[in-house]
Amino acid sequence: MKIGILGVGHIGKTLARTLPAAGHDVKVANSRGPETIDPDVLANGARAVSADKAVTDVDVVILSIPLNRLMGVKPLIAALPSAGVVIDTSNYYPFRDARIEAIEAGQVESLWVVAQLGRPVAKAWNAIGSASFATKGKPRGAAGRIAIPVAADRDRDREVATALVEDTGFDAFDAGMLAGSWRQQPGAPAYCTDLTREEMAAALAAAEKARLPKRRDLGVAVMQERLGDGTTNPDAEWGVRLVRAINM
Repeated sequence: MKIGILGVGHIGKTLARTLPAAGHDVKVANSRGPETIDPDVLANGARAVSADKAVTDVDVVILSIPLNRLMGVKPLIAALPSAGVVIDTSNYYPFRDARIEAIEAGQVESLWVVAQLGRPVAKAWNAIGSASFATKGKPRGAAGRIAIPVAADRDRDREVATALVEDTGFDAFDAGMLAGSWRQQPGAPAYCTDLTREEMAAALAAAEKARLPKRRDLGVAVMQERLGDGTTNPDAEWGVRLVRAINM
């Protein structure tokens, strides 16, 4: 597939490495210009381009940007054909994104994104930590392969997102419609807890929407307290253990 990725942060850069390795034609862009993209991100064949070129002549656009930058790419997304697939990897964190009143009032994050862009999206890769995503991919059928929930309202969006998740080394788990995608948001049992396909259904079912913001913010506070002095550098598994203790 021809894929454009907007954003090369923690999740975007792993997408830029794994999707070309799986045979896809990938273009990547950030907000600062193609010359600022680390060559390591392009090691497997992704091409650094401007944002407008990243969304031109592609089958899929993956948004890997903070929610507070969404409106900046809205004109680019508006120019896509209606049949094009848009996959959103973002999560709402008030300390980073500033307060979004509709989400604070209970609107599902993915539906807020749909409302801003004026088009359907699929939700994927938002419920895995960046370290796990970068290092824990496995071949199809491998024991202990981590599952990533995929939510979408259109069949085509779900099919494409599912196939691409599988291509990045993880089991895609059908999480249903976007209205239920709050079950894979920060604070939920399925969020960044590195579950297998067999464990994912129970985790999604166990989510309690009213508890998500408190758990999300508690996790952020603990991480900031632990890492904020700049001298503590726990291993990647520390984050998974922390989120499991809080969210599950």
